[in-house]
Amino acid sequence: MAASPSNILFDLPAPDFALPGVDGKTHSFADVAGEKGTVIVFICNHCPYVVAVIDRLAADARTLMAEGIGFAAICSNDAAAYPDDSFPRMNAFAQRHALPFPYLHDESQQVARAYDAVCTPDFFGYGADGKLKYRGRLDEGRTAPPPAGARRELVEAMRAIAGDNRIPPCQTPSMGCSIKWKNC
Repeated sequence: MAASPSNILFDLPAPDFALPGVDGKTHSFADVAGEKGTVIVFICNHCPYVVAVIDRLAADARTLMAEGIGFAAICSNDAAAYPDDSFPRMNAFAQRHALPFPYLHDESQQVARAYDAVCTPDFFGYGADGKLKYRGRLDEGRTAPPPAGARRELVEAMRAIAGDNRIPPCQTPSMGCSIKWKNC
């Protein structure tokens, strides 16, 4: 799989959204935002990269949420072409992995386009000011666990952002499966 470069423009405000969650509520960016920052991650149920990191992702989200950083995941894949990513299956996925954050459905794919999301998982870290500061990865694990002693890159970056609201200088882009776009 080839990595796809993207144009990252830091310090832009987070696009807002109003998306249904598997918890039965509709969530906006303000609803999920934390006092010290916010992580929005695009995931899906079937991607081998997501499946490999989901339990570490949930654990790191618990850590960050306990420190005042909000968290939400969004599935934007075309569920008609990829039924494993349907809303009912998102609910089962969230329960199976005990996701501690809202898992939201972007059926129209407008939110993924607004964020310029390109893959699953794709991480967007915002400061308390709601501006983009991080567009990296969870850690160096891909479809296998990271090596022993690997850095928790998302956790470290979000802690730094919560501390001084600066853009972390070293960010390695996430890599995974492409967003499954609908045919127009």
